[in-house]
Amino acid sequence: MDVRVCFVGDSFVAGVGDPGHLGWTGRVAVRTPFPLTRYVLGVRRETSAQVARRWRAECGPRLPAGSRNAVVLSFGVNDTTLEDGRPRVRPQESVATLDGVLREVPWPVLVVGPPAVDDEAQNERSAVLDAGFARVCAAAGVAYVPVLEHLRADAVWRREVRDGDGAHPAAAGYERLARLVEPAWRGFVHRLADG
Repeated sequence: MDVRVCFVGDSFVAGVGDPGHLGWTGRVAVRTPFPLTRYVLGVRRETSAQVARRWRAECGPRLPAGSRNAVVLSFGVNDTTLEDGRPRVRPQESVATLDGVLREVPWPVLVVGPPAVDDEAQNERSAVLDAGFARVCAAAGVAYVPVLEHLRADAVWRREVRDGDGAHPAAAGYERLARLVEPAWRGFVHRLADG
């Protein structure tokens, strides 16, 4: 059985800040009870619009016909970062971008929402995306994992983010994020393996 999953998104997908280099994607993958090929396609500072421009070119060669393929998407925090007093991407554009990607991806998709950072005003902006992303995924019949509010309330996550660069946690924080994703991941990947 050849199971392949592309994790596509931003620096949280890449596991920035984790000294063990697993991030949350490595943690959910390593606890999967069967072999799979994991492609980590996270790029620092990328917005939803930037991810949307590259997912097809990056996933296509890695997910060939004949294997059991899937995509996990996670982005949004960079959209809510202010530049010149405005979010880098307006919330309605972020939500529309996710909707467009979900309409185009030819493989099963799981979406993980934006996590919390050490800036409550930015977390409030991310909460708008979180709600919009959840609506789009529900309409598309795609599983969505909201993590923002859980991580805003998680002392371990908050401490590691604050002690780090203000956005990314270390190993224990990524473990907390992986635990939030894991129930949806288990169902998603088992359906993929069962064909």
